[in-house]
Amino acid sequence: MSRTAVILLAAGNGRRMGQSVEDKVLAPLAGRPIFAWSAAAFAASGVADYYVVVYRDQRQMTALAAHAPTPSVLVKGGRERMDSVMNALAVLPDDIRYVYIHDCARPLIEADQLAALHKIVRRENAVILAHRVTDTIKQHRAEGHLRTLKRSELWAAETPQVFSRELIVRAYQKVAAASLAVTDDASAVESLRHPVALLENTRPNPKLTTPADLTWLEFLTAQTHR
Repeated sequence: MSRTAVILLAAGNGRRMGQSVEDKVLAPLAGRPIFAWSAAAFAASGVADYYVVVYRDQRQMTALAAHAPTPSVLVKGGRERMDSVMNALAVLPDDIRYVYIHDCARPLIEADQLAALHKIVRRENAVILAHRVTDTIKQHRAEGHLRTLKRSELWAAETPQVFSRELIVRAYQKVAAASLAVTDDASAVESLRHPVALLENTRPNPKLTTPADLTWLEFLTAQTHR
């Protein structure tokens, strides 16, 4: 019987948070750590049978373990995000068929979204949560020329991103062999010229990157969890 795994990425250094928090995925949000929000959403959704929590150091590992879903294995992260993902993929049991990959700095995912992604990945083998771009986007080209990109074709990628295990492993093998740099998992799959489906997210799913983002997340949770 095939199973589904979740890779919870928590090893980022949070450099752009400055001195505002010691560890952004452990920063408190409405009474619990940022990491715990993602863990709870996945547990409530029932989509996964197995979890890999990617940690940065021993101190963080201990804190994350207290909030990790069951059953979980904890794996040390790598230098870059893609290294952390590959470390996690390497420890998946053989019977895992589908893999969610989620940046735990995005705490506002919800169980129904996770269930919807699971339905799509079983049909398409690759799907990401994303939202439509509403700003007018300019591409800065040589000699100062600007090009306005077609807004109707632009999407902002979020996480989770979900793939068949065979596809995402093959994609990262290619990335590693070609020394490519990718900033999300869909980019690795795109290197194989494999299509990636989109699930439109109409709800806020911001990533905690700067201190201002934490203020925004606190506001959003106060509105939605009153």
